[in-house]
Amino acid sequence: MAELTHFNEAGRARMVDVSAKAQTERLATAQAKVFLRPETLEKIQQGKIAKGDVLAVAQIAGVMGAKKTPDLIPMCHPIFLSSVDISFAEDARPNRDGRCSITVTATAKTTGQTGVEMEAMTAVSVAALTIYDMCKAIDRDMSFSDMCLLTKSGGKSGSYKRDGTDSVGTEDT
Repeated sequence: MAELTHFNEAGRARMVDVSAKAQTERLATAQAKVFLRPETLEKIQQGKIAKGDVLAVAQIAGVMGAKKTPDLIPMCHPIFLSSVDISFAEDARPNRDGRCSITVTATAKTTGQTGVEMEAMTAVSVAALTIYDMCKAIDRDMSFSDMCLLTKSGGKSGSYKRDGTDSVGTEDT
């Protein structure tokens, strides 16, 4: 269990002690995809969803989610987030299942002793769930896929770049 730092000698869960770690700039980018009916995406684009501007609300929800990460994920440290940015890429071309998609991307940044991967992952999760919540009255068949870490930098473990991503952290097409 030496590689699993969230376990103590007795095999029980613990919060890792990061007090000896150096303060470094840390950045992480994650993504998730929301699959939805073409007519649902069209209504989002036209601002015709009864609950309001779907992507504006999802953007705020994603930022709030990143800030609440240690309240949701038990072993995450509360950290000072210096930046959280949420963006959306809409793809109106239906896939083989007849679904369009919205790719949610979140980038979180801090200077500290622990990384921001979980904050970026939580941000895309909450933003995607918010899209579902805003549109569920007209499309309960929405689904989620491809939630993953794209890039991270900083800290002792250094940089990570998911295969198939470009230099800014978005998937190559």
